[in-house]
Amino acid sequence: MLTVTHDAAEAIQSLTDQIPETETAGLRISVQEGEGGTAQLALSVADAPFPADEVVEAEGATVYLAEPVVAFMDDKTLDATVQDEGVAFSIQGPDTEGPSANGGRPGS
Repeated sequence: MLTVTHDAAEAIQSLTDQIPETETAGLRISVQEGEGGTAQLALSVADAPFPADEVVEAEGATVYLAEPVVAFMDDKTLDATVQDEGVAFSIQGPDTEGPSANGGRPGS
């Protein structure tokens, strides 16, 4: 199962707190087609999970994993670093040469 660090949980809560109308907001990790047809991980803030999403909760933060990334994310750790231009998420663990996050910034 995906592990979420304390820093990542705080960053996710900060992002989802910006959607006050919902108690179900979370960070969604999905797959999108990248340059040359390669698969890339995409991060976005979602109001609620999609029907097939797996839900991971850690320290009050919620992460939604789209069905195609569940197996890939199973042994990974989601971390976050606050930078001048925003939050940068990183995924660490075995086989991290697979899909890569879109610059680490949700919605970019």
